[in-house]
Amino acid sequence: MKTLSTGEIAKLCDVNLRTVIRWIDRGSLKGFKLPGRGNNRVRVEDFIAFLVEHQMPIPAELNGESNRHVLIIDDEAAIARAIQRILRSAGFSTDVAQDGFQGGSKMVREQPALITLDLRMPGLNGYEVLKFIRHTPEVAATKVLVISALDAPSLQRALDEGADAVLSKPFDNDELLAVVNRLIGAAAPEAA
Repeated sequence: MKTLSTGEIAKLCDVNLRTVIRWIDRGSLKGFKLPGRGNNRVRVEDFIAFLVEHQMPIPAELNGESNRHVLIIDDEAAIARAIQRILRSAGFSTDVAQDGFQGGSKMVREQPALITLDLRMPGLNGYEVLKFIRHTPEVAATKVLVISALDAPSLQRALDEGADAVLSKPFDNDELLAVVNRLIGAAAPEAA
């Protein structure tokens, strides 16, 4: 289990050490005290969840290489291939899951930075996958972009249930890339 000290968190967030301690004392940031020493430690997953909840950027050193990995969960092979082609051409690594169950197992194994998710699929639908993501600590901080042909109230429901963003099918390629780059904080290679 990888943990961070309050000093490391202060440096990553560019804040005073006392600020981090206050976050922990107030319960905003989930931490624990080391036995016998009283020093606070925070699990990396809990720190990332805190950053996501407070809409703060995730430091690149915590993302590692996985910050460019996207898991595409869509039962329509043509749509999944189109998303994959667009993202790969922009320098992202991708994988595809054909249904929610397969997506859940790949998600836990691969720890992608972002998931694109269709809402209407056989077996586990997109809402059920979204619920799984937000209630599974190992992947709860994963960004979720819902891409669906369903109506506006259905897309709003996805946002209400924890999606980070939504796109309607058919989608614009540039809009897809802009949303993905915004969600995982990765600059497009050509803009670098």
